[in-house]
Amino acid sequence: MITHLKTSIAASLFTLGIGLHPVAGHAQAAAPTPTIRIDPTITQMDHISIASTGKGPVIVLIPGLSSPRAVWDGIVPELAKTHRVYLVQVNGFAGGAPGKNLAPGMLDGIVADLDTFVVKAKATDAKLVGHSLGGLIMLKFAKAHPDHLRAAMIVDSLPFIGEIYVPGATVAMVEPRAKMIRDTMLASYGAPANVAAAEGTANALALKPESQAKVKAWFLAADPRVSGEALYEDFTTDLRGDMAGITTPLTIVYPWSDAKLPKSKADAFYRAAYAKAPNVSFVDIGDAAHFVMLDQPTAFATALKTFAEAR
Repeated sequence: MITHLKTSIAASLFTLGIGLHPVAGHAQAAAPTPTIRIDPTITQMDHISIASTGKGPVIVLIPGLSSPRAVWDGIVPELAKTHRVYLVQVNGFAGGAPGKNLAPGMLDGIVADLDTFVVKAKATDAKLVGHSLGGLIMLKFAKAHPDHLRAAMIVDSLPFIGEIYVPGATVAMVEPRAKMIRDTMLASYGAPANVAAAEGTANALALKPESQAKVKAWFLAADPRVSGEALYEDFTTDLRGDMAGITTPLTIVYPWSDAKLPKSKADAFYRAAYAKAPNVSFVDIGDAAHFVMLDQPTAFATALKTFAEAR
C-alpha cells in the first residue's frame, strides 16, 4: 500500500465532497491573477475556454480537478518565448460559469472541444500537457485522436485512479463511493464553504505553504457541481486496457518525497501503471507532492522545457 498516494491524492480528493465548495460567485478566496500576458481573445467552448500567449510550435496545457489555468503561471512566461501556448480551463473552475459541465459526459465533451479547437487552429501536431484530471483527459485524447497530437506529458495522473486504493481495483468497486461523493458535492452548491476541509485537502496535495495557499483558493473558487461530476467521471474511467494501444509518446512526470512517498516506491508504482504503454518515458521530481509544478517550479520547468523541445 502506498501511504502517500492514498492520503495525498485519493483520500484528499474524496474530502472535497464534504461541503467544501461555496457558490462559485461567493468564493471565500479568489484564484490568483495570472502574471503572464494573455492575448485578449479567449475562445469559449461548451466545456472549456482557451487562452493563448507566445509564438512558435504549439503546446497545450490543461490543469486538474478544480484548478484554473493559473496553475501554469510559473512556467508559461519562459515557455511562451519559444512556443505558442494554449491554456485550457474547464468551465466552472476559477469562479466561471459551468457551461455544459453539469451533465454526464463531461470528460468526453472536453476531449471533443479540445479536438475541435486544435483542428480549427491547425495545431494537430501540438504537444499536450495535463495535470491530474487533465492527465486523464490527455490519455483519452490520445486514444480518440492519435493523429491530432505529437506527444503528451502526463503530470501525476494514472490510467485508473482506483489503483491507488487496491491494486487491481475495478470501476465497480469504486463507483458507489464516487457516486456518493458526487451527489454530496452537488448538494453542497449554495452552502457555506468548509474552509477547513479545503485547507486540509490543499495541505495534503502540496508541500510548501505558498503552494498550499494557492490550491486552497482554487478549490474554494470552483463550482462544486462541476468538480463533483469531474471527480465521478475520473474515478469511473479505466484506461488500463487501452494503454497498449496508445502509441503517442508519453512523458510521465511524478513526485516523491522522503517523508511521504520514497523514490523507490514512487518509481515502482508509476512504472507499473504505464508498463503497457509502448512509447513512454519517466521523469521523477523529488521533494514534491501532487501539485509538483508549485512545489518544485524549477525542476518542473526543466522537465517541461525538455519535453517541449524534444524532436
